[in-house]
Amino acid sequence: MLVGEKEKKSFYNIKVKDLTGNEISLESFKGKVLLIVNTASECGYTDQYKELEEIYQLYKHKDFEILAFPSNDFGAQEPLSGPQIEYFCHSKYKTSFKIFNKIKVKGLGAHPLFQYLSEKRLNGNINMYPKWNFHKYLVNKNGEVVDYFFTVTKPNSLKLMQAIEKLL
Repeated sequence: MLVGEKEKKSFYNIKVKDLTGNEISLESFKGKVLLIVNTASECGYTDQYKELEEIYQLYKHKDFEILAFPSNDFGAQEPLSGPQIEYFCHSKYKTSFKIFNKIKVKGLGAHPLFQYLSEKRLNGNINMYPKWNFHKYLVNKNGEVVDYFFTVTKPNSLKLMQAIEKLL
């Protein structure tokens, strides 16, 4: 390592909690392409859950996973908690991809996952915190953050789908 060079942290050392509070290591997703999204149930973009499920169904057999992280950071648009979030997503959007416990994705107290995804000094490539709900990060099979997509980029957009296919 060069003098003064910051050492990147490992994506796979981060732990998150599922909707029931069980701790899960991101190590369990090693070797998969990941689309990581901060979500909310009362956002104007909440219908993106449907499109996320569509692309999950399209790519899930090709070492692809979607990891959704509900957050109340933008406009207090995620008032639900664990089981309520699960019920909402499964009943309204028939989601089958992984949805995790509600977390903070920006500012003081941001979860270590979103610090890693958002800070170039940690991930070596991307320097962009979410600006709103349904901000998307693309992580390659080696756990490297390779791209991000703003809220307005639909999950089934040609731009995002081509980026995923390139990594599969």
